[in-house]
Amino acid sequence: MATRFILLIIFLIGVDAYSFQWLRQISTSLSPIWKTAVSILFWLGTLITVLLFLLTLLGVNEKIPHGLLTYLRAYAFISYFAKFLSIPILLLDDLRRSAGYWIKAINPNYEYNPSRSKFLSTMGAVIAGIPFVTLFYGMARNAYRYKIHKIKVPVKNLPQEFEGLRIVQISDIHSGTFTAKTPIMKSIAMINELKPDLLFFTGDLVNYAANEVIPYKDIFSQMKGKYGTYSIFGNHDYGDYFEWDSAEKKHQNLEDLKGHHADIGWKLMLNQHEVIQINGKELCIIGVENFSASRRFSKYGNLAKAYAGSPENTVKLLLSHDPSHWNYEVTKEYKDIALTCSGHTHGFQFGIEIPGYFRWSPSQYVYKEWAGLYQNGDQNLYVNRGFGFLGYPGRVGILPEITLLELTSA
Repeated sequence: MATRFILLIIFLIGVDAYSFQWLRQISTSLSPIWKTAVSILFWLGTLITVLLFLLTLLGVNEKIPHGLLTYLRAYAFISYFAKFLSIPILLLDDLRRSAGYWIKAINPNYEYNPSRSKFLSTMGAVIAGIPFVTLFYGMARNAYRYKIHKIKVPVKNLPQEFEGLRIVQISDIHSGTFTAKTPIMKSIAMINELKPDLLFFTGDLVNYAANEVIPYKDIFSQMKGKYGTYSIFGNHDYGDYFEWDSAEKKHQNLEDLKGHHADIGWKLMLNQHEVIQINGKELCIIGVENFSASRRFSKYGNLAKAYAGSPENTVKLLLSHDPSHWNYEVTKEYKDIALTCSGHTHGFQFGIEIPGYFRWSPSQYVYKEWAGLYQNGDQNLYVNRGFGFLGYPGRVGILPEITLLELTSA
């Protein structure tokens, strides 16, 4: 492992040395103070990366405060992401200079300029600078900038008693990535102000281990639905992305997480359904464990089991973490499920949304349904953009979401 780390560090320093060329080129006109500042920002990413590798090699990552470690990793990622984007432009410039050199060798009268192109150097800086600034803004400004999406969901044959029923959905909390409690508390106040009749959480309470949610249990327990609060597991909740010492410890982790759901006050739906009475009418809530149409993710869900025995001619609402489940099974075999609530995609935490005109995210190249409301005949799917974040501790264009779904007659 140590050898691999050393080779990787050497490679990254080589990337630094190569990409630093355009920085020197474009900073010639800057004042000494700005030159120094830009150089520090550039090489700080290298220093942090080497530090993180050393901490990993020494096995002392856990001794670093969680928030600090999160932001150090983010700085290293953003720094190298920007540098890698500039490299194709630098290579293009080197190809231009090499071609000029050989042309000069063949034709002595050719005027060869060995210096780097000011235009291409500037272009490389712009291409690197845009994501550098944007990703830092998304981290500093948008990580906890919750946006409420109010959506009317048309339901065929909706009983009058359910007209205007208010369902608040949140998804993908990923509590292991949080770096602060205060904005989480404010978001809970936002949820409670919506006065939900039902509250749905559609999976991924943690990243890897059940203990990640413990510092936030008292906060999450403050949000409730008038007629009930229901939750399911997402792909991260099973501990599949963590190296456990034994199968028993992994099993205990899952049991602990079930207990945390109960402590918070959520009814965890494990491939089951529950019929509740609202204004004298029956409403059926179905919850399945994680089920994905993709081979990359787990298939713990069993909709047939969860659905079995549910009453006919009732409005049925499904909680299923992965939206690919909807077209894979729900719309084909369970056509009386009026609304499926999902999450999982996070909207990639990156994209552009201009309501009513345009929206784009890399997520759309992986998921057909990646954010918002979708319809297939009389069936609806809502994909929540996620409450928390994973990996990159921020969001660009796709803000963390609290959803208010209001049922209305189709």
